[in-house]
Amino acid sequence: MPAPTIQYVPHYVPAPVTKEELEWADLPIIDFSSAGTPEGRAELTTQVCDAMQIYGFMYIVNHGLTKAETDRIFDIADVPFTQVPEDEMKRYTADIKGTGSFRGFKPRELWVIDNGVRDQIEQYNSHRSITGLQSHPKALRPFLPEMRAFAEHNHKRVLYPLLQILARGLELPEDTFVKMHGFDDPSETYLRFMKYYPRTEEDEQKSKNVWLKGHTDIGTVTILWSQPVSALQIRCPDGKWRWVKHIDNAMVVNIGDAMEFLSGGFYKGTIHRVHQPPRDQQGFDRLGVYYFVIANGDVILKPLQESPVLQRVGIVRRVEDEKAPTMDQYRKGRTAAYGLSELTKKDDVVEEQLIHGVPVRHYN
Repeated sequence: MPAPTIQYVPHYVPAPVTKEELEWADLPIIDFSSAGTPEGRAELTTQVCDAMQIYGFMYIVNHGLTKAETDRIFDIADVPFTQVPEDEMKRYTADIKGTGSFRGFKPRELWVIDNGVRDQIEQYNSHRSITGLQSHPKALRPFLPEMRAFAEHNHKRVLYPLLQILARGLELPEDTFVKMHGFDDPSETYLRFMKYYPRTEEDEQKSKNVWLKGHTDIGTVTILWSQPVSALQIRCPDGKWRWVKHIDNAMVVNIGDAMEFLSGGFYKGTIHRVHQPPRDQQGFDRLGVYYFVIANGDVILKPLQESPVLQRVGIVRRVEDEKAPTMDQYRKGRTAAYGLSELTKKDDVVEEQLIHGVPVRHYN
């Protein structure tokens, strides 16, 4: 059988890695080469679960894709932003506030960041099925099979073993979380391509150099494919903001709100933000590839009280069990509200909004 034809795509050239001395977050690096076996997952459980309790963030290496394969995905990720005409972009723009869904384009200047400053971020979001629930711009269509294969790799080769390890950490059956994340089940897990553009000096001053306020993610797990432009910062356990360092062909993985709710606070949804890059990377675009994982829409986001671990250590709730929203309710509420609704100022740092009875905080 002849080999499949590889569609030509212009090569995306990222910015050089920063040479500036920054205060880096000391995140664990997890070797996932053995995560495909029960024995390997058992060996990784303590390391992974400690990372997700203490930091809520970690790196994953040896995840099954070569650097050439990930470079190819970044080449494809640039297509929506460089090869789709503006009128076609508008036809595929998501109705975020109306539907609570990100499928399609998110244009620049949709969200208010601070002091009237709007974002300079473009996104193109694909439901993980790629072709099952949405259509795509013409320039992207030749690459849909590769996008589907990439989504399946993230979901089945990385997410599933990680969910099995997290279940082990709670002394629950390995398939506990996997059953909430079937690849073909109804949910809004996205493959996201995202591009940040430089801002004016006036906007930087007004927003204190913050490109996205401190927040936690909506879903259970977020997979970010590491790229060279330093901008992601996490709020470490000591309260300090530290930069997340680029590691070639690594993933940066973090816990979101939904997993924190399900685990009764055992796994932490860590606050993170996007900051203006260091001086030697200012002026460059920042292209990102993400896999945002959302549990099945009907999953009720309340603690799994049957966990022997939670029975021993106790449960931390952000909402009463009988008022806990479903995944769909929480996702739609947060998606429709982010950057588009008023926040209540709690103090000089924290702003808050209620989403289905859950207090959601933003850190400025």
